[in-house]
Amino acid sequence: MFKNIENFIRGKVLFDEPMSKHTSYGIGGPAKAYITPSDKEDLKSILKYSTENNLPAFFVGSGSNLLVSDEGINGLVITLGRSFNNLEINNNKVFAQTGVMLGKMVKECIKRNLSGVESLVGVPGTLGGALIMNAGAFGGEISNYLMNVTVITMNGNEKKYVSKDINFEYRHSSFDSNEILIDAEFEFIQSDEKTVSNKKLKASSGRKSSQPLRFRSAGSVFKNPKEGAAGYFIDKAGLKGTRQGDAEISTKHANFFVNHGKAKASDIVQLINEAKKSVSEQFGISLELEIRTLGFSPEVFE
Repeated sequence: MFKNIENFIRGKVLFDEPMSKHTSYGIGGPAKAYITPSDKEDLKSILKYSTENNLPAFFVGSGSNLLVSDEGINGLVITLGRSFNNLEINNNKVFAQTGVMLGKMVKECIKRNLSGVESLVGVPGTLGGALIMNAGAFGGEISNYLMNVTVITMNGNEKKYVSKDINFEYRHSSFDSNEILIDAEFEFIQSDEKTVSNKKLKASSGRKSSQPLRFRSAGSVFKNPKEGAAGYFIDKAGLKGTRQGDAEISTKHANFFVNHGKAKASDIVQLINEAKKSVSEQFGISLELEIRTLGFSPEVFE
């Protein structure tokens, strides 16, 4: 059933493709089929095929916020990163397809003194993933200046949402998991070079001073609970530097779990569960994952 896909799409299909090649962690077993559609019509064909043949489909960006199980993913993994990458800027209006790297969009906006995205400088991943997670840093969120988003449903139909249609919260959006985001439009503030540059430098220096950027990671593992920063509580629980195999709770930022080379997903999972248990027992706080996980049964993280 999976092999038939290459007969009717124009994009690239890789069978039994190791997801370790497609995640910032460098971790993950094989996906049955890893697909890069060539364009919108190609994507619609893939989604229809998936629906008609009851094949599970998973949407991923650049894999910067993703932990994939060692056993891999029994389904189609669809990525838009190499084909849906059109970016157009007209005065303070920005149109971008969701395969565009967030860093590229931020850089091009800063070049034109557009204010509203400076705080996201250095945040990895694609625009699509950033919208779904409502990516944010140093007081700014990707949804703040959003005008509208176009999605394609699993039946191959296009829909457009205006920003007020979507409920954005801290590291969360209400986009349907059965819809794939394909493009978005923003309206930023036309500012001046000094203001934009100062905001960019503040965010950039804050990231460099506080995060273990030299090691492979997936960014913040947990969302910050209402009581404060997740990293603070993991640190206070005495877990900084805790290792499992080649995985470690970073000594620089306790909410970053890093891969020192040959870590497995099971190593990261063990550290996740240890952090959740310790923080819950010591502070009565329930930590919720910020990273996205694929290929695991729910009970793995209980």
